[in-house]
Amino acid sequence: MALLNILRYPDARLHKVAAPVTVFDEGLKKLVRDMAETMYAAPGVGLAAMQVDVAKQVIVIDVSDRQDSLVVLVNPEIVEASGISDIEEGCLSVPGVYDVVERAERVKVRAYDQHGHPFTLEAQGLLSVCIQHEIDHLKGKVFVEYLSQLKQQRVRAKLAKQLRRTA
Repeated sequence: MALLNILRYPDARLHKVAAPVTVFDEGLKKLVRDMAETMYAAPGVGLAAMQVDVAKQVIVIDVSDRQDSLVVLVNPEIVEASGISDIEEGCLSVPGVYDVVERAERVKVRAYDQHGHPFTLEAQGLLSVCIQHEIDHLKGKVFVEYLSQLKQQRVRAKLAKQLRRTA
């Protein structure tokens, strides 16, 4: 397994749209393992393939405290959504930035696992928000783009300052 490089906002590659997965092979399974290892090491609770510069519809999520409940979503599609969530979000591609984005409290998602088996998952709370957040990445959207223009300017300034400090 290998740790992958996580793209940082406002990298233009984060705005690409992911392609559906059509081949469920060892390469896909390795990508899932590497993404999970990268997510846990970051540490985070979700990671989309787009964040590691792989333009495929693949997401890994684990909102458990013990990091023992990995959810893999390949070609995910939200088929039902209800309620309104008020959970504060963060993002591995936007380190140190947290804000509330209006999302559905509950979702039902159709997807495949890394072996190509279809399944349906019903989620609420943090898992629901995480699924919606990561699906946005597959569509080329980062959560800060839901914020006001002023907040987005502050985020870009904060990230530029972080980058200068680490350089």
